[in-house]
Parts: sequence; structure tokens; C-alpha cells
Amino acid sequence: MKKTTPGDPEPDQFLTVNPPIHRASTVLYESYEDYLRADRRPYHGKLYGTYGSPVQLELESALAELEGGHACRACHSGLDAIETVLMAFTRSGDHALLCDNVYGPTRDFSDRVLAKYGVEVEYLPPTVGSDVDRFLKPNTRILYLESPGSNTFELQDVPAVVEAVKTRNVVTVLDNTWATPLFCRPFELGVDVSIHSASKYIAGQSDTLLGTITANEERFAELESFYETIERFASPESCYTALKGLRSLSVRLAHHQAAGLEVARWLEEHTAVETVIHPALVSHPEHHLWLRHMKGASGVFGFILKKEPSREEVSRFLDAMDVFRIGLSWGGFQSLIKPVRVTDRVHPFRYRDRTIFRLSIGLEEVGRMKTDIGEALDRIR
Repeated sequence: MKKTTPGDPEPDQFLTVNPPIHRASTVLYESYEDYLRADRRPYHGKLYGTYGSPVQLELESALAELEGGHACRACHSGLDAIETVLMAFTRSGDHALLCDNVYGPTRDFSDRVLAKYGVEVEYLPPTVGSDVDRFLKPNTRILYLESPGSNTFELQDVPAVVEAVKTRNVVTVLDNTWATPLFCRPFELGVDVSIHSASKYIAGQSDTLLGTITANEERFAELESFYETIERFASPESCYTALKGLRSLSVRLAHHQAAGLEVARWLEEHTAVETVIHPALVSHPEHHLWLRHMKGASGVFGFILKKEPSREEVSRFLDAMDVFRIGLSWGGFQSLIKPVRVTDRVHPFRYRDRTIFRLSIGLEEVGRMKTDIGEALDRIR
């Protein structure tokens, strides 16, 4: 097979809107000098399959620019990104602070794995702000926020938390999946690291597992070293899907936001509903923080019924729904609903012993959504 000079286009090469997918473990080199160039650090995606691929590099570059961070790295899933960050920035003897409303698997990993290897894990009130200083210890190394929480939607005063720890060597992390980079710019709020489950709004089709980590320049080298050491990477197909999704994110989010707010306001007026938990509603306890920190709202929120439903009533409510389907995750075209009963909180909790119905507003017509929920509510009255 004829060799070509690196960078020269193939005679039959054709240009496409989206980048090609490379499925490869082994990468070939035209010369020894090419190999030596590829083997230089930092990470570049051209040495071996586990170092990523061109489409992964393109996605990472786009997300870093969109979030305003120094650089981004992609992982197999959102939880994989979370685990990578928690391991990269802690070691035995460290103290880790996590908000009490974090994603359940984040809590499980911290309690079962970090603690197993000698990291002291402690939970913060889900509405923490400048009062975070009372939880800090000399060995506090990482402070992990999720604002809003993915099931109960409390918000933290992120800039106040960051200000309180800025004179200490504490890595501040924000799970920004709910708001996406379009509605929240974590690095403008002062955090060091931003995490996304790109499976959700970024990919947008409910067919992709992917996580991303974006860091500022101060923290990136430490993250990068760990990322390379444990050979984290993401599948080319997932990166390809997420890159396509990123290009339509603003259009999709505009619908998710508008439809979500219309359904949320309609639910607030429904006689069967006690509380709608949506950060963009004036009734939300941390609405002032949402106004201050975010430029918009996604389509994920919850509501609680006036009468606590039995298991049989929850089944009657959910099983016959048409537009909303029972499912985990969010951010796709399909509207989803999931009942949540939170039982793992350390701090006092607003909705203890209550069933929260979490909605992910999809791309269907809003009138159909309201009819679907309304008819379901009528079944259990």
C-alpha cells in the first residue's frame, strides 16, 4: 500500500459535515520520527486507541470552549467521569465534602470506594453557601457540588462556597448536567472542575453513554495525569453522537425550557398537586440563586401530590401514561417520569417520606403532555 505524507489528503478523500469515526486500537506510523512525536505527552489521541480518537478530541475541544475551561476529557459514562474526578484529586487521609443531594451513584461510590481507601467522606447541607467553612478540616481536599440536585433540585450558593475555600488547597467540583454549559458557566462561578453526564442533554437521543470532565488550567495537569494512568477514554461512536447533539443543543434546550415551565406552572394550579419543585419558579426556595447563577432552566423538575400515594396508586398513575414513559436519565426527545423516595440523606430534608415524581420534559407537543398527566392524576383521585 502506497505511503502518504502525513497531512496530505487521499486522492479519493471526500469532505463531510461530521467527522469520520475511527474504530481502532492500533495506530500506525509512517516513520520512527512520527512515532516519537506521537509518544510525547501530554495526551493527544494519536498514540493508541485508549488515548482517544480524532472525534473525541474534537468533542473535548468544543466542550472546553463552550464551558470556558482550560481543557476537557471524555469518559465512558457520567458516573465514570465522577469517579475519575473523585479519585484523581484524593488520596488516603484526605477529607472529601459532598453535597447531600448528589446523584445516588456518586454517594455510593464515595461511601463504598473512597472510604474503603482511607478517604473520609462527609456530606454538606444541600443548600450550603458561605457557611461551608464550618465543615472544612485541615485535610479537606475536594468539595463536590450538584446544583440543582438531580432528584430534589436544591441549589447551592456556588460562588459563596468557592469564596470560602479559595485560600485553601481544596478542589471545587460542580456537576453541571442539569443546566448544561448553555445555562450555567461553572468557571465564571469560580469552580475548578465541571462534570457532565453527556448521555443526557448533550447527546440528546437517549442512546449514548458518555461523561465529560472540564477543568481550569490550575487543576488540569493533575486530572490529566490520572486520566492517562488509568487509560480513561470514550468510544468513538459515543463521542460522534455527542458532538452532533452539541450542535443542536441550543435549539432543543429552548423547547425543553419553554415546555417544562408551561407544564410546571400548569401543575402548580392543579388541585391534586401540593408542590412543584422547579428552580425557575418563584415558589422554589432557592429561586434567587437560580436567577443569580443561571441563564435558563432545563426541562427536568419534580412535583409532589397532596395525598401521598400508595404503591398501588403510583402504579395506576404511571402504568397507563402515554406520552410520559417510566425511565431513568433525561434530556432526550422522549418525555420521562420516575417516582423518587429519598432515604439516604444525612441532613434535614424538605421532602422526607414523600414521593417525588421527577419529570423529564421531551420534545412532544405540550398540550399532549398536560393531557397525559391530567388523565393519570384523575385515575388516582
